[in-house]
Amino acid sequence: MNLTDAEYAYLRSQLGEADRIDLDTRYQRLDSLQAVAIEVLRERKAALVSDPLAVTVQGVATVNNAENVKAIERQIAEIETSARDATPGTVNPVRLVRARTR
Repeated sequence: MNLTDAEYAYLRSQLGEADRIDLDTRYQRLDSLQAVAIEVLRERKAALVSDPLAVTVQGVATVNNAENVKAIERQIAEIETSARDATPGTVNPVRLVRARTR
C-alpha cells in the first residue's frame, strides 16, 4: 500500500519536505497518515532535545531551540486531537481547483 499523491501532499503539508520512500515505508508499517506524521515529528523533537536547547557564543550569537520544541509539541497534539475526533479513514486531502476569472 503506497501513498497516493494526495496522501503525500497531506504529509508534506504537515512535515515540510520529506522523503517519499521513507514516508511510504512508515505508512505501510503504521497504516495511518496521522501516525506517520506524529512519528516523524517525534523523531524531530527527539533530535532537537538530544542537543542543548540553547547555545550562546558571548557577543557573537545565541541559538535557542526551545520554541521549536514547543511548536513541534503543539503540532503533535493538534494531529492527535484531530485523529481522535475523526472517524477512521476520514483524512482525505481535497484537490483545490482555481476558479476561472473573468
